[in-house]
Amino acid sequence: MHDANLLEDQPIAWTPTPDVIERSQLTRFMKQVGVSTWDELYEYSIRDVEKFTEEVLQFLDIRFDPTYEKLLDTSNGVEFPRWFTRRNADTLVRDEGRFGPNSAPDAKQLDNHKAGSPEEPAHADKSVRVPTGLNITEMCLDRWQTDEMKDQPAVIWEGEEADFPYSTISYEKLWYYVDEVANGLRRDGFGKGDAIGIHLPMMVETVVVLLATGRIGAIAMPLFSGYGVEAITSRLSAVEAKGLITCTWFPRRGKRFDSLNIANEAIKHCPMVRKAYIVSQRAIEDLDFQGLDERFEDYFSLSGADPIPRHIEPTAAEDPLIILYTSGTTGKPKGIAHTHASFPIKAAQDMAFGTDVGKGTRICWYTDIGWMMGPWLIYGALINGATICIYDGAPDYPTPDRMWEFCAKHKVEVLGISPTLIRSLSGADESTANSSKSSAVSRSMEGPADSSGLIANSCTSKKPPHERHDLSSLRILASTGEPWNPAPWWWLFEKVGNSKLPIINYSGGTEIAGGILMGNPLLPIKPCSFPAPCPGMDVDIFDENGEPVKPGEVGELVIKQPWIGMARGFWQEKERYLETYWSRFKNIWVHGDWAMRDADGHWFILGRSDDTLKVAGKRVGPAEVESILVSHPQVTEAAVIGVPDETKGTAMVAFCVKGPTNFSLLPDDERSTNLSLSDELKALVARDMGKPLTPSKIHFVSALPKTRNAKIMRRVIKSAYLNEDPGDLSSLENPKAVDEIARIT
Repeated sequence: MHDANLLEDQPIAWTPTPDVIERSQLTRFMKQVGVSTWDELYEYSIRDVEKFTEEVLQFLDIRFDPTYEKLLDTSNGVEFPRWFTRRNADTLVRDEGRFGPNSAPDAKQLDNHKAGSPEEPAHADKSVRVPTGLNITEMCLDRWQTDEMKDQPAVIWEGEEADFPYSTISYEKLWYYVDEVANGLRRDGFGKGDAIGIHLPMMVETVVVLLATGRIGAIAMPLFSGYGVEAITSRLSAVEAKGLITCTWFPRRGKRFDSLNIANEAIKHCPMVRKAYIVSQRAIEDLDFQGLDERFEDYFSLSGADPIPRHIEPTAAEDPLIILYTSGTTGKPKGIAHTHASFPIKAAQDMAFGTDVGKGTRICWYTDIGWMMGPWLIYGALINGATICIYDGAPDYPTPDRMWEFCAKHKVEVLGISPTLIRSLSGADESTANSSKSSAVSRSMEGPADSSGLIANSCTSKKPPHERHDLSSLRILASTGEPWNPAPWWWLFEKVGNSKLPIINYSGGTEIAGGILMGNPLLPIKPCSFPAPCPGMDVDIFDENGEPVKPGEVGELVIKQPWIGMARGFWQEKERYLETYWSRFKNIWVHGDWAMRDADGHWFILGRSDDTLKVAGKRVGPAEVESILVSHPQVTEAAVIGVPDETKGTAMVAFCVKGPTNFSLLPDDERSTNLSLSDELKALVARDMGKPLTPSKIHFVSALPKTRNAKIMRRVIKSAYLNEDPGDLSSLENPKAVDEIARIT
């Protein structure tokens, strides 16, 4: 790849104060394991992953019944390690396709296990290892029913409707609701191993349903609340779901999204769905129920009446808990299988160590149950005894300060938000303030500007949206979903965070159950960077020959040892799982991201490696060019693709979304009164990347195709532009953007 990168020379923007370090959960963990510096902790965490994971389990107070004897067993290969086992010399336990038939051991493997494989040494332990016990909902609910914790808020919810009051649910009330719904599911014949689709927006009932599904040993399959019929049908069919839970409708920007009609149509194509439920969260008297499938029942009203019997289904730590589908940015969506001991524990670890969440912390992450950050928020917060703060609605509706109003009202301490959303919210600030130049733009490629580059808010009598509310409760800002570019990062840091709050950048994925790289309260932070890998993640950057690259060079992000949150495979697609992550280098997980480490040891994610372009013999990542394009004050978003070209082999084509401002970034001596915005953007790229890497065409569109978690779908953009089949579009938040690109000639 092209080595020059705008992010490489960024300055340190935030340094932790002694009191931040001392109060952090990570410092408490370091005292537990007996290390005094971050470097010592990270070295400890990858030197013995098994021992480190045991310490994490102790820190999170995860209890097993019966307990395990062996935490990690890689004797069958690192691709499919066995976790949390104990000896049982008399019993042979077969993995009866817990993650689909393609992941179960075959008859030959079982016969070899019984007789002793010919390759085994004579002294090999012939005893069979069986799973230990853990139902993760106990760690989310039951253990918090103490005088100290039961009355603490577990969930605070608010929607975009002004006339609909917000809800606060205590740990005790949540415990009750979960058991009520779990008993209802049992009553209707659902039980261990049954897959249940969850097609709901983010609300209290969504938390209840997710936990109730795990409570009975069933498998949750969250579905993006905005999915259409085809997307729901394909996923329900893939996992042979026995049930579906949806709601009547939910509001988005003041309009109704009729989820019930979509779900009803979907299950007509899913005969394996025995029963489906409607969550009664809003008044439904005005809805026409004619023609509804008889499998729907208006059951989940959460009335909270008399005490009910409690029963937690005994499950093994490695029993399947949840199947999460990826957004499909590079092709067919993948069903990621996770267990009671994988996804929730990794989520809780990252949340505690990275975003400093502990008992009572109020954390909000703007997300959806269909993306990994929805379940990540729920499991991670409840295992840590924190409070989940859910805002369900458009973050800038009915006014651009809606997200900030929510944070102020509910005293949110940790706010997770995507770079795409920040670009939008910062644009609202610029528009409100009527500034001709923002501080973020003035330093988009140079770092912080002094006061001479700013225009004071006094030029307008109306405060920018983020200044209209008291955000003093915020102590950590966080982001995930896509690479940053410097301008919006600086806006969030300086304007919202008043240059005092860290922005904890977080990158990993559904297959990781959380992060590979992540900031934390102990380390200085550069704009757009990751100060270090997550503890326990043995991470490196490899060149095409599988050798570590030097600082400043770009290569493939890889993981060299198993970790607790590692995917237990793709649902019924073992070979695809191995091909996707394990086929490049022996015993090495290749994640598919381009990454770079600078001379100071800070990490940067530069985009998907399968998006990489080779232009005029040079390799370049789209994120590098996109970062330059969005540094221009008139551009809020950009995507770059490669198209066939007779001369260069591949030519770059850029798609840009215009913002509200109209001033230039080029100095006067480089700017012509006749220079179009397209020509000006090309000049900016040529100045920083060289003329051979300048986009051949730049098109302006009203929106880019993105998923709900803000990933730009370059695959879809390219297919639409070339009039090819775009493949799976079910994860798109804005499918009309594809039609607009397809019309470009």
